[in-house]
Order: sequence, then structure tokens, then C-alpha cells
Amino acid sequence: MKKAYRVKKNSEFQEILKTGKSFANRELVIYYKEKPFQSHFRVGISVGKKLGNAVTRNRIKRYIRESFIQLEDKILPEVDIIIIARKPTIYLSCKQIKNSLVHLLKSEQLLHK
Repeated sequence: MKKAYRVKKNSEFQEILKTGKSFANRELVIYYKEKPFQSHFRVGISVGKKLGNAVTRNRIKRYIRESFIQLEDKILPEVDIIIIARKPTIYLSCKQIKNSLVHLLKSEQLLHK
């Protein structure tokens, strides 16, 4: 995933978490905020230390990034999205994480029709 597609600054993370809308399922929590006139979506990923060691956390982040790369052309461009992983994600494959992410994005209508 290109750096332009990432939310990196703590201030941006906090703004999205405080003022954005949220939605969740068993595996993931999504916070999103609409940003008009933005040419592409941006994503921030958070995986807490309670989920496991660095290897496990990095694997989860890799799977989430890969899912966004596969869904890149389907996601609305005017949003910033924060993904927070929950405990059940440590047992999921990349395909299962992608399905969970698609479920959340569809329910919040962040995918093109």
C-alpha cells in the first residue's frame, strides 16, 4: 500500500476516532470520516499489544493491508478509515479478514455499488 494511502499522524488518528462514525463486527472495528475533495481513501491500522507478540500483530496488519489493496478500486475515495483489530483476528486467514472487512464496508456503504 502506498504511503499516500495511509493515515500516519497521531493527530489525524485522534480526529477520526473522536469525530468519525464507528461500526464493528466480532473481528474488526471501523472508524471513518468523510473528507470531501480527497482524491483517494486513506487507511490507518491499529493492532493492540493484547493480541499477541510482534509477529502476530504484524501478520494481522499485513492481512488488512492486503485486503485494502484488493478492494482499492471499490472503496469510496472521500473517506479516511481507521481499522482496529479485535482478539478473534489472530485466528483468521487473510481471506477471512477480507470477508470481515467487506461486510463492514458494505454495511456502512463505503463501497461503490
